[in-house]
Amino acid sequence: MAEIVASYRTSAPKLAAWLEENAPEGLAVFTLPEHHRRRLRTSNPMERSVQQELKRRTVKVRVFPSDDALLRLVSAVLVEIDEKWASETKAYIKWECQDA
Repeated sequence: MAEIVASYRTSAPKLAAWLEENAPEGLAVFTLPEHHRRRLRTSNPMERSVQQELKRRTVKVRVFPSDDALLRLVSAVLVEIDEKWASETKAYIKWECQDA
């Protein structure tokens, strides 16, 4: 990981900083039991719906005056989606351990 961050340090410093801060959290899935990892690996329908909603909202704006403006819009959309999912009764992952 340190080599990847170092390789981007000069050409893309924002990316290097982001990787250094966020990549370990993104790899945390590997600390879960295998049957949970299998379920998380197949989250494409959820990811697709999030990406489509973000694209729908950002395409209308076209040009953002700053990175902060884009971040505010995307954050608001993600909060909306999170609230919707939190209020649903159907669980995507059942945390009880099962063999299979």
